[in-house]
Amino acid sequence: MFQEFLIPFDKEKYLGDSHYKPNQIGSGVTYNEGKISDLSSFDLAIIGLEEIRGHKENQGVEDGQLNIRRELYNLYAPDIDRPFQILDLGNLKIGATPKDSYFALASVMLHLLTNKVIPIIIGGTHDNTFGQYLGYQELYTLINMVTVDERIDLGSEPDKPIDADNFMMPVLSHNPNYLFNYSHLGYQTYLNDKAVIDMLESLNFDCVRLGIVRQRLEEVEPILRDADMLSIDISAIRMADAPGHVHASPNGFSGEELCQITRYAGLSDKVTSLGIYEYNPHYDNHNQTSQLIAQMIWYFIEGYYSRKGDMPINMSNFLKFTVKFEQHDHELIFWKSKTTERWWMELPYGDKKKYARHQMVPCSYADYEMACKDELPDRWMRVYKKLMES
Repeated sequence: MFQEFLIPFDKEKYLGDSHYKPNQIGSGVTYNEGKISDLSSFDLAIIGLEEIRGHKENQGVEDGQLNIRRELYNLYAPDIDRPFQILDLGNLKIGATPKDSYFALASVMLHLLTNKVIPIIIGGTHDNTFGQYLGYQELYTLINMVTVDERIDLGSEPDKPIDADNFMMPVLSHNPNYLFNYSHLGYQTYLNDKAVIDMLESLNFDCVRLGIVRQRLEEVEPILRDADMLSIDISAIRMADAPGHVHASPNGFSGEELCQITRYAGLSDKVTSLGIYEYNPHYDNHNQTSQLIAQMIWYFIEGYYSRKGDMPINMSNFLKFTVKFEQHDHELIFWKSKTTERWWMELPYGDKKKYARHQMVPCSYADYEMACKDELPDRWMRVYKKLMES
């Protein structure tokens, strides 16, 4: 039973005598009192983490989830056309070891995912992303993962226990493998070993430098539209906007850019979990970082309730564009949604049963324009190589 891994959130103890106005998010949240058995009426679930052993330098992260809740529940709900259904499950129990905590998070995740409830994970250190990833293991499908971080957390010591600096290595090497694509957004070149970047690119994964993302933020929308899970390290945001981290940096995303990224994730019909990690209130300034995280979650919620369900399944709702290349005997097929005008590329390669979810690739109009100029889009080439090499 997934309840055994949770500590119900004591609203009276931590939020006091809060009297939320009718349109504030806190007024519509259902709080887990240890008796939640039917999840069918909920869309989103808040899970607080206090597991911090993966990043000993950032002590204090265990207190972050409370500040985030306070700020989030005071925000006014998005203007949506139906009542929002949010469940606060409380906090995850800390396991005897970090691996036990990862297992507990994965178990809660799996229960929510199978009941079509999207987990929003707040607090804890970034290595808890491994538990978020393990939550998909029993779904028996290949997934896409997106991380927003200033550093690529692959580590350099092969025998070192899992922590916030190396958790991506056990993700990439996990057996059985259920990761189809990994995208890393916003890495800062001077903070990362070039060999690590080259290794990920050799595996046909997406590594997009901070400056490139900021230059054309709209180009990350197709990446998030194709994602199943999104993990965010608060250190990816510049110190001026989010000082609440032991290694807060002068460079990084702006708060507005992270809100746009989480809104893209919310709008995606595929994204089924969001984790926001490493917030440390002891380094925060007037709750500035917790306010920003609350607003990031607000944009995710607003995006979720604005989903259009335009996945390319019923092709009668799409316009087909065929681009023939002059240089060689080849053509690319693009599909444009009549509902949202979003674009996809069709790649009918590889095992159709195994890769069915990955043969219609979200893209942008810029990819279509590139194909019209007789150039293969980079996005198309990366997926093509994975489909043909697997």
